[in-house]
Amino acid sequence: MNRRAIFSGLAAAALAAAGLSAVLPNATASSAHPINPFVHACAVKAAPGHATCFAIGVATAHGQLKVSTKPLASAFTPTDIQKAYNLTGLQSGGATVAIVDAYGYPGLASDLATFRSTYGLPACTVGNGCLTIMNQNGGTQAPPTDSGWDIEQALDVDAVSSACPDCKILVVQATDNSWNNLGTAVNRAAMQSGVRAISNSYGGGNMSNNSMWEHKNMAVTASTGDSGFNGGSYPASDTKVVAVGGTSVFRDTSRRGYHETAWSGAGSGCGTNPQPAWQSGAGTTCSTKASADVSAAADPNNGGLGIYCGSISGCGGWAQYGGTSEASPIIASVYTLSGNVAKWPAKYPYKRAGHLYDVTSGSNGSCGIPVCQARAGWDGPTGMGTPHGVAAF
Repeated sequence: MNRRAIFSGLAAAALAAAGLSAVLPNATASSAHPINPFVHACAVKAAPGHATCFAIGVATAHGQLKVSTKPLASAFTPTDIQKAYNLTGLQSGGATVAIVDAYGYPGLASDLATFRSTYGLPACTVGNGCLTIMNQNGGTQAPPTDSGWDIEQALDVDAVSSACPDCKILVVQATDNSWNNLGTAVNRAAMQSGVRAISNSYGGGNMSNNSMWEHKNMAVTASTGDSGFNGGSYPASDTKVVAVGGTSVFRDTSRRGYHETAWSGAGSGCGTNPQPAWQSGAGTTCSTKASADVSAAADPNNGGLGIYCGSISGCGGWAQYGGTSEASPIIASVYTLSGNVAKWPAKYPYKRAGHLYDVTSGSNGSCGIPVCQARAGWDGPTGMGTPHGVAAF
């Protein structure tokens, strides 16, 4: 059975069970969220030896992706991301955030241009040297396309643009979503000059530490997943990788203008890889690497980013997307803004926790404090907290 048939079968089974429909060919729909149903851009569970992307979009009451000809009023904007995390006015000096995803995305450059022009962000194009797109071998021949992973890439580049408008963006497209090809793409990204951080908005299962995702003097971030307490998801569960959990973010009238709770979908758990030294005093209750390390906006309904996916089949306009897929590129951008990526950057938030927003309410499962329940200090869904500027990174 081929890849698309596997994905379509999973989607059909999920939709039949939920009585919902989805627009994206690889999408599955869920009504578990207390506000609105949502759609997964990729299969909820990938085939053996493969990863799945974690982008999830806000849906209509009928389970179809909610699409508009203009940004949805409920969606977060670049201004929201910058204000919520105290990033307004910060600059990277043209440093690069690398994004690794699977498959080609023919409309990437044009969709990104629409997103950035809509919000008054500086142009980021191949022509002006801000945007670089390559395959896992470093060439310009794009892999075959996949609409679900196209959505993932749209979310990733729009999230980086939102958090760090002056960052250069490198997108490395793996031939497919197999672990070997994704790892090859990460290695390719790490070879490129100017890269400070590599974002990986995908995962699946517990795997042993793998050198392809471990790059010293570079922040390698990875999403913890969107299934709540799950025991860990690779590559977030790698000892040297920055595991990025998720929050629900609400606009309010406080001085900050926002408050956060742990998002119910944010992945957490005790993985199977050795505990890093910097977690030893955090009270994780895990004897192994615990997820998450830090977190950012991920709830598609509360903090989900308005993205432009006009060229993608099943979208054709503006949609609202979250998942820990949104959080990983935000955190990668914060590391890039800080410029502080010496040795193994995952350790810095543990040493500088006072410079983070500590998320102390909300949960992602029934396993209690601290792996499922937010609290002061480290907890599973949100790690050490969310960015308050770049001082903790």
